Amino acid sequence: MDLGLKGKRALVTGSTAGIGFAIAKLLAREGAFVYVNGRTEERVNRAVGEIEGKVDGVAADLSTEEGAKTLFSRVPHLDVLVNNLGIFETRPFLEIDDADWRRFFETNVLSGVRLSRHYLPQMLEKKWGRVIFISSESGVQIPAEMVHYGMTKTAQMAVARGIAESFPASGITVNSVLVGPTESEGVATFVESLAAQQGKTKEVLAREFFEHARPSSLIKRFETPEEVAAMVVYLCSEAASATTGSAIRVDGGVIRAIA
Repeated sequence: MDLGLKGKRALVTGSTAGIGFAIAKLLAREGAFVYVNGRTEERVNRAVGEIEGKVDGVAADLSTEEGAKTLFSRVPHLDVLVNNLGIFETRPFLEIDDADWRRFFETNVLSGVRLSRHYLPQMLEKKWGRVIFISSESGVQIPAEMVHYGMTKTAQMAVARGIAESFPASGITVNSVLVGPTESEGVATFVESLAAQQGKTKEVLAREFFEHARPSSLIKRFETPEEVAAMVVYLCSEAASATTGSAIRVDGGVIRAIA
């Protein structure tokens, strides 16, 4: 199936590993010119070297205005914007201070807002574009162990819907993707560290996680980045032109509500 992405210019933020890297890799395989992004030249260059196809990289911290300006100077034109950059951590609500709330909002939400605001005008001019926010099931079922993270994922859904509402019949689609627990680089490191602390194997800890923390999961395992990427790249495609303003689930069935 031709997804109509050949020659399109796509940026995936936070794409040196995990879900972002898988999305960038699949977009390149579909013939898009892909920009990889991360905070350090070393990680960006390594990711670029591991992707086959037309690819370039931009090292910039997009949680800051300065980082966004660096990106804009390197990437003047885009057809596809995947706002994947995100951070997470577990922390009791009473221990989350103002600085943490700001850090999570600026990284997970405001970075995507800045980029969308910058690249949307040219998409409107061409009457074609794709904007995607990588959200999470945690934006619907806010986890008590990371309320600040859940807040940003809810905000991403709201921003995506609001942008879509702002530009109807424009040829541009804007969606959010609700990802479930995924075996990304950050999660894998977290699980390994926790398993070592508790004297358990990763397999035992993963099983306990789905028994107690995410019992509603229907697949009872961590998703792979590639499983998420498949849905994201479809939403970037010409074939997905009627899907906009939506929160698409790739959550392994964690969210129990039908609608």
